Amino acid sequence: MAGTVTHDPPPAAGGGRPGGPLIVTEDAGLLDDLLRLCAAAGATPEVHHGVPEQRGSWEAAPLVLVGDDAARRVRGAVRRRGVVLVGRDQDDSGVWRRAVEIGADHVLMLPDGEQWLVDRIADVAEGVGRPALTVGVLGGRGGAGASTLACALAVTSAREGLRTLLVDADPLGGGLDVVLGGETAEGLRWPAFAASRGRVGGGALEESLPELHSLRVLSWDRGDCVTVPPQAVRAVLAAARRGGGTVVVDLPRRVDGGVAEILAQLDLGLLVVPAELRAVAAAGRVVSAVGMVLRDLRVAVRGPYAPGLDDREVARLLGLPLVGDVPVEPGLQRPPGSERPPGASSRSPLARFCKEFWERALVEARAA
Repeated sequence: MAGTVTHDPPPAAGGGRPGGPLIVTEDAGLLDDLLRLCAAAGATPEVHHGVPEQRGSWEAAPLVLVGDDAARRVRGAVRRRGVVLVGRDQDDSGVWRRAVEIGADHVLMLPDGEQWLVDRIADVAEGVGRPALTVGVLGGRGGAGASTLACALAVTSAREGLRTLLVDADPLGGGLDVVLGGETAEGLRWPAFAASRGRVGGGALEESLPELHSLRVLSWDRGDCVTVPPQAVRAVLAAARRGGGTVVVDLPRRVDGGVAEILAQLDLGLLVVPAELRAVAAAGRVVSAVGMVLRDLRVAVRGPYAPGLDDREVARLLGLPLVGDVPVEPGLQRPPGSERPPGASSRSPLARFCKEFWERALVEARAA
């Protein structure tokens, strides 16, 4: 059980990366459990029986775990955010009074609240701040150019100095690592995460992936595995978002359990639609399916244009906000041995389109 008194996270001391949590308890059994949970979260705690004598230790810790046995000993400590009162007795109604007396944000009972506490400790260990702006790209029909745009967006984001992760969510698409010229690059692919449960470490995930063109890529290998359980997809994408910066996801047009988990974590989606009536009709079906999960879906139109159609008319027919006209970048058929990805030239029309998109989207995200 975990109960909330307040919600605000504590500030990082000095604005830098937080350290491990502070544990205050004399209960040997409770301490063993808390140390085990810290180890599972990849954090090294500082342990005391009461308020630390060292000046500033109580205030500077990014998270304080107070055993219920120690509540009276910390009653006079400076009030601060990020204090969790941890106990075991589910039937002890007095725990809420003691939590108020020490200014705790949360009351947590073990063992029921273990996963919540592991996640909170891991957030502290990773120094979680603003999550990554996460953008999904999908085609209104097959061959619409969604994968090309997804790669160009990621390449442009990385070139602008943002921490960038590109996620290939289409197992039948051939692999975005191929599009980026890195099919032989060392690093893990989706099948390696199929057994993931609970929380995936953001730093460990990023370090395990291939690095191509200054960004990290999570793609598919050339094996037989074409599905990853939804809970694993949810955990992996959540880990990717915790690192900040941007995450770009290349989505298939079908919505299964894994895709639904991704859609639920997107900040916005881009639907790439060729400017032809048949493509608009196909895109309408995609909008019906995706729109049930994704709240912010926008359309990017790609020429050449059929008679009587322009980008505004396509957006009107689909009932979606218009992002703009996606330029066609020549030379995207990658010759053997080439590693030049979409959007690689900062002066290309496609790269300029992507840069303008990020400028607008990041301003919107900061204002939200």
